[in-house]
Amino acid sequence: MTTGRTTVAFVLLPGVHLLDLAGPAQAFHTAGNLGHPYDLAYVAGAEPGEVLSAQGLPLTATTEWPDLDPGDLLVVPGWRAAYDLVAGPRLSREAAERLRAHHAAGGEVASVCAGADALGQAGLLDGRRCTTHHDLQDALSRRYPKARVVRDVLFTSDDRIVTSAGIASGIDLSLHLLAVRHGPALAARVARDMVVYARRNGDQPQESVLLRHRNHLDDTVHHVQDVIDARFAEPLPLSALADGAGVSERTLTRAFVAATGLTPLRYQQALRRERADHLLAAGTTMESAARAVGFDDARMLRRLRAR
Repeated sequence: MTTGRTTVAFVLLPGVHLLDLAGPAQAFHTAGNLGHPYDLAYVAGAEPGEVLSAQGLPLTATTEWPDLDPGDLLVVPGWRAAYDLVAGPRLSREAAERLRAHHAAGGEVASVCAGADALGQAGLLDGRRCTTHHDLQDALSRRYPKARVVRDVLFTSDDRIVTSAGIASGIDLSLHLLAVRHGPALAARVARDMVVYARRNGDQPQESVLLRHRNHLDDTVHHVQDVIDARFAEPLPLSALADGAGVSERTLTRAFVAATGLTPLRYQQALRRERADHLLAAGTTMESAARAVGFDDARMLRRLRAR
């Protein structure tokens, strides 16, 4: 955006689950506190005015939609839905049109849990990979037979339509979006601030080196990972990492492998490869992507991607 700020607009429907909303909102709010400004907006997706959450807390949602640029994000949190979606809330005509228009303009649209149904109502799931809470996957598939429902993954991303399984996976989705937009270091800082070290699963677009290897309780290794996450494109000798952690090189390597399954060098290479993959998906050349992540040329990146 020309202002340097990004808007994340949450589309709230009756019965919204608080964690479906609060998890992503907290992640983007934390990113703002860490120097990447996000403006959060809360818009009524069905009925104007107050939205009653599934947990009984009333929420105030505006009927005024913010002006959105392609770099902004629309998120539909999920709502109370038990094994079926037919009786769920219906998007207003304006909300459906706004979701479609934002995506058509090049923007990203995301959902948490049953929020995928809202994307289906807006016609955004046809022909695309998507997911939702495991209790609702059959219902989503029946309701939108042209959608390609992926089962038992935390989230999917297909042509700027990003859907997550629900509840806490909305945080995984948000950290993934932050990593893609700002790199793994920022997402790592947000995860640390939120005390989240969740494991992501699924196929390659859904994997995250950042979080997949953070599911441990070794503070020394977390400290070293913080350094590598922030400086993954720089040469980082094992001796310097060990000195910074106050341990020997041998001790650090042993602890790192025990906690993550990788040596510090392999972990750094995995971060470089993942970041390069994001750049390549955005249209960057192999040579430019390799240099952006710290390689002298594309040869090492090609070898890493071929493993």
